[in-house]
Amino acid sequence: MVKVVSDIRAYNKAVKKTVGQWKIMYSLLVFLAIVSRFSPAFATLPAPLSLEEQRKFDYFFLDALRLKHKGEHTHAFNSLQYALKIDSTSSAALYEISQYYLYLKADDKALDALQRAVRYSPDNTEYKRTLADLFRDRGNNTEAITLYEELTKENPQNLEWHYYLSNLYMQQNQMDKAIQSLNGLENNMGVNEAVSLQKYQLYKSIKKRNEALKEIELLAQKFPQEAKYQILIGDFYLEANHPDKALIYYEKAAHINPDDPYYFIAMSNYYEAKGESESSAQEIEKALKNPSLDIEMKLGILGRYIEGLKTNPQDQNRANTLFETLMLQHSQDKELNGMYGQFLLSQGKIEEAKFQFQVVTEALPEDLTAWTKLLQIVVSEENTDEIIAVCEKALLYFPDVAEFYFYEGSAYYLKKEYPTALSIFQKGLEMTPPDNRGLLSTLSGQIGDLQHQLNNKQQAYEYYDKALQYNDKNIVVLNNYAYFLSLDKTDLDKAERMAATAVQLQPNSSTYIDTYAWVFFQKENYSLAKFYIESALAKTKQPSAELLEHYGDILYKTGNTDKAVAEWTKALLLLEEDEEDTTLINRKINDRTYYE
Repeated sequence: MVKVVSDIRAYNKAVKKTVGQWKIMYSLLVFLAIVSRFSPAFATLPAPLSLEEQRKFDYFFLDALRLKHKGEHTHAFNSLQYALKIDSTSSAALYEISQYYLYLKADDKALDALQRAVRYSPDNTEYKRTLADLFRDRGNNTEAITLYEELTKENPQNLEWHYYLSNLYMQQNQMDKAIQSLNGLENNMGVNEAVSLQKYQLYKSIKKRNEALKEIELLAQKFPQEAKYQILIGDFYLEANHPDKALIYYEKAAHINPDDPYYFIAMSNYYEAKGESESSAQEIEKALKNPSLDIEMKLGILGRYIEGLKTNPQDQNRANTLFETLMLQHSQDKELNGMYGQFLLSQGKIEEAKFQFQVVTEALPEDLTAWTKLLQIVVSEENTDEIIAVCEKALLYFPDVAEFYFYEGSAYYLKKEYPTALSIFQKGLEMTPPDNRGLLSTLSGQIGDLQHQLNNKQQAYEYYDKALQYNDKNIVVLNNYAYFLSLDKTDLDKAERMAATAVQLQPNSSTYIDTYAWVFFQKENYSLAKFYIESALAKTKQPSAELLEHYGDILYKTGNTDKAVAEWTKALLLLEEDEEDTTLINRKINDRTYYE
């Protein structure tokens, strides 16, 4: 009992002492709260948590870390949110939740959380580094520069931060500061090829040519057995229009490594500067045939080389031979096939080009450019079966590219397989992005044509209206819509407006003028119909059977039966050649009268 009493007394004494300490602290906090109303220096200080609040915060925050470690990220995220409701100034919790926001692509929320974390813990390097990286990724260069400047001062040995800072300065066009950052890198790591080359480019960009040259000379001194630095010095002098000095360094490079492919490229540039185009081409070919030059560099050189070719057959044959040589060296590189296919297309060698693009699409079916080029070729050949085959294969890999639906549907339309064409066009319409209003208009117009072909006139007109909503200058739709309305003798004023717009857009098109004339014919304005039909005939050397038949119809209505029969007869001859149905026009000729 005595011991217990003693413990109780000691406990009461401790409690009184603790309460006294809390009274002092509470008085101080009240004082600070009052002062903060008048002094901004105290305004940002957060109020301390109570013991109960601290206990709850610790529970939720530690629980979040535990759940995160177990991979239960949803629950961890929720626990962090609860923790921050208790203490919104916890840098640790703010940092942890910012990582979840980054994962969720909620960059604005991540940025806010990180900024607060850094504000409440300004000496925490990790928080500051993460915020700087986020600013850099978002393109907030000014804010990122401020943080990286602080970080490099705090830890000058961190090479990565110097590198980022240099790149940010370059993006801000602060080249002198970019160079200073690279100097900071060199101070910590010594002369480095990548750093020196970057400084070389920067010095050149700000017209400090002597400093630029010194950077390359330093590399040449440090690496005397590297031909590339001698070549760079030579390039420097060649750019400065001193080819003779450049040649001295190119020869030094050749002495170090006579098979260096970059030496051949340099010599090609040298001969080009001297105006010796044949020698320049020979050096390029040596470089391209050099097995030690990587294929990416070869493709880049090859592209520039082809662009510089003249149009004479000798140069083209030379390039073709070079392509064949390179494809033997790099038979697995399909980009080379694609480039060769494009070059063959430029020469009009369609079949050879087609083969190259077929090779690419078979080996790399995910190459959209190759499919597009192959489709371009088969469309130019007007081979409907091949168009369909190419589009069907391409759509296996690119089901969301609406253009393939358009060409496949058009091919089925030409084959008169109308239901199939309609289904494909409708799928293409679904896959067309809303901002591609031109294609939306074209597809809607095609569906309108098909619906009319299938005798679904009301649906046809609805799609024509949609097409014109997407593009009110869609001339094909304007013409077809006007023509079909005139055939139906429906809404002829609207038909007249649309036909007039089509003629305004293409005043030399006999087809569109014919439609305009036919609208006037249906409105029984035969004098205007005759004026426009004769204008249409004057604008074509080979009038269609339809145009001639329309002319005959108009002539009949204007009282010139003999001439009408003559025009119907001309139309009949064309229709017979095309093996079209000629029953109606035969009746017109035989009975010398007009029939609808």
